[in-house]
Amino acid sequence: MSTPLPRDAQRQSDRRRFRRALNGSLAFTLLLWLCFIAQQTFNWEFLSVTPHSMAGLLGLLTAPLLHGSVEHILANTTGILLLGTLAGTTYPKATLRALPLLWLGSGLGAWLLGDPGSHHLGVSGVTHGLMFLVFTLGLLRRDRAAIAAGMIAFLFFGGMLMTILPHEAGVSWQSHLGGAVGGVVAAFLFRRSDPLPVRAKYSWEIEEELEQQRNDHAHDTFEPRAPDDVPVLWQHAAMPEERGKVLPFRRPDSVE
Repeated sequence: MSTPLPRDAQRQSDRRRFRRALNGSLAFTLLLWLCFIAQQTFNWEFLSVTPHSMAGLLGLLTAPLLHGSVEHILANTTGILLLGTLAGTTYPKATLRALPLLWLGSGLGAWLLGDPGSHHLGVSGVTHGLMFLVFTLGLLRRDRAAIAAGMIAFLFFGGMLMTILPHEAGVSWQSHLGGAVGGVVAAFLFRRSDPLPVRAKYSWEIEEELEQQRNDHAHDTFEPRAPDDVPVLWQHAAMPEERGKVLPFRRPDSVE
């Protein structure tokens, strides 16, 4: 458990973490929109994930930056802004370490499970990975911040539990599943990357500690401490070597 900070210092630290997470999410969504604008000027299919194709492996690195329509990128922008800010604020270190797993997991899921000849693109696999990362960390860590973040993620994006399975034509559930698996694996690997927050004590816990301290003080004041070495004041007398004699007895029916 980390050393507790003063209340004002803790608030300032929380604000800095929130600003960094929000700025990082905004910068990434800006990059997505720049890539989407650039897509309109060239053929981008060779940068998408093409299942079971060696050339399609390039999409593992580039496909999350591509989107097929304005509606597609708008939906993913919302997910990146909310989930990225939530994950980055609650778990800054774990989120950074998990991103490569989410990114590659999304592409590998599409490459391994997709139909041959299809093209998979979009950052929705990464958003699924972020949701499963935050939700799984809430189950594993179970501190107040982790539970609250997991509940918020489930409240707004709980439907992602269903979109990792086939449900709609034209939607890459394979990349969703790959990102989700990456999020769960990352949660187990990096669950201790960020220190646990200091748990506030309840009033009854403080009262119990004070009562225990009073009892310990009274015990030390009125009752002497047990000595480590008690001297022996009396020694048992040595027993003689000859303790007694065995006397022969004749049987009553014996006759001389």
